[in-house]
Amino acid sequence: MPNTSENRFILLTASATCALITLDTNVVAVALPSIARDFHAGFADVEWVVSAYMVAFAACLLPAGALADRIGRKKMLIAGLAVFSLASLGCGLAPSALALNVARAAKGVGAAMLLTSALAIIANTFHEGAARARAWAVWGTCMGVSTTIAPLVGGVITQWAGWRWIFLMNLPICALLAACAWRGMRESRNPHAGALDLAGSALFAAALSLGIWALIDAQADGWTNWRTEARLAACAALFAVFVRVQRSRAHAMIDLALFRQPRFVAAVLAMFGYAACAQVMMTFLPLYLQNAFGLPAVRAGIGMLPFAIAMVVGPHIGASLGRRVPGMALLALGLATIGAGNLLTALFAGMSSYGLIAAGMIVTGLGAGVLNGDTQKAIMACVPTNRTGMASGISTTTRFTAIVTSVGVLGAVLATRTHAALDAHASRLADPQRVLDPAFLSRLLSGDLAHAGDGLAGPEGAAIARIARESFASGFAASLGVAGVCALTIAAAVWLLAGRARVESGARASGKTGSALAD
Repeated sequence: MPNTSENRFILLTASATCALITLDTNVVAVALPSIARDFHAGFADVEWVVSAYMVAFAACLLPAGALADRIGRKKMLIAGLAVFSLASLGCGLAPSALALNVARAAKGVGAAMLLTSALAIIANTFHEGAARARAWAVWGTCMGVSTTIAPLVGGVITQWAGWRWIFLMNLPICALLAACAWRGMRESRNPHAGALDLAGSALFAAALSLGIWALIDAQADGWTNWRTEARLAACAALFAVFVRVQRSRAHAMIDLALFRQPRFVAAVLAMFGYAACAQVMMTFLPLYLQNAFGLPAVRAGIGMLPFAIAMVVGPHIGASLGRRVPGMALLALGLATIGAGNLLTALFAGMSSYGLIAAGMIVTGLGAGVLNGDTQKAIMACVPTNRTGMASGISTTTRFTAIVTSVGVLGAVLATRTHAALDAHASRLADPQRVLDPAFLSRLLSGDLAHAGDGLAGPEGAAIARIARESFASGFAASLGVAGVCALTIAAAVWLLAGRARVESGARASGKTGSALAD
């Protein structure tokens, strides 16, 4: 029987691996303006830095988990560290934005391999109730700490060492984790693992990629352009085929019968709303702080701390409320808090007051903290114990699919509103068409205001910089407004579905009582 110190070493290694993924996912957002400046990249390129990683991550989570069950979780973890490390090297040495985005996609594959195997190792190592609860508490603490420090770490490295070191720092960390895993972890696998659903995985990945491609490129091509319409149509068709395949498979990636349960649908919707309307702010807030306030990377990272710290405090508030409020009502309350925080931030976005923006961030962060653990627990509570692996995969896939979809949608809103605001302010300039062209807009949105205004100096340059900052703040407010309304709408849907679940549960209980009386 393994001793406690061995189990503790396994837990810390697996938790540190998951924390590395969280840190890497969130740390890059602060560096996006610097990446844009170095590559003279436009907004679409910058969006793909985030989206290429998220699409690959979301698409590979379920097949990576199934593969880890078959070949062994320890082997999968070490292989994932190798892929993640090599992809990080590719990111750090990338000669162009395209090369960076290809390496980011490879990194997303490695991250999916790491997360699924690490979670399975923790679940397989800790079986008993008290030990299992303590293990997940340690894991949650590691994830919370990494989320909190990510913006500051990203800002410090970007400003003092250069954005490439955000990726290159992963190499020694991965080497250390691989050595720990090799020496201290035991191999485990699922002897009853089903067949891999390669067709379902490929269809899901292709559909998600086409949808995000359509959303990102629509900002340049236009929503009525045939390319945009073709990509959206192909995305819808592939998702329809994916659903058909899942229905026909004995060992499908997703048991679609679960979506007949209102409670399960409500829990998945809550996860989607939390990720799409709150977690996505880790991408957009650093861009806003650097563009609208002109903050350097370190100060932008510090400026993110109210949001990150509130996310750490939120679970404690949620745990206290959870003793008095039903679980589904708590999810709806958390989503409503996120919606209110986003709307507050949208209201204050154009006022050039960091204090007011921080207040909105705190409200959003508290709502996100309430949901961070409870959404996962709500999904897991809706399925029998023998299906928890698949439920966990659905939960994590929903989270990252929501983030990448939201980056595309909110990015489109940001671009459209910023463009409209630039046009509205153009009357202040003697010759607006000379500078306020599509290239200027793209560089402004990516955070590269320095190169957007190349060749401009004096009063005209100052006026254009002021117009650009005001326009970006207007676009950011619009995107936050959309996120706020979406969060409130999803909160209402969760509340209604929870009510329907209570009615159905009551009807079933009444039916059983009636049958018992008849007997």
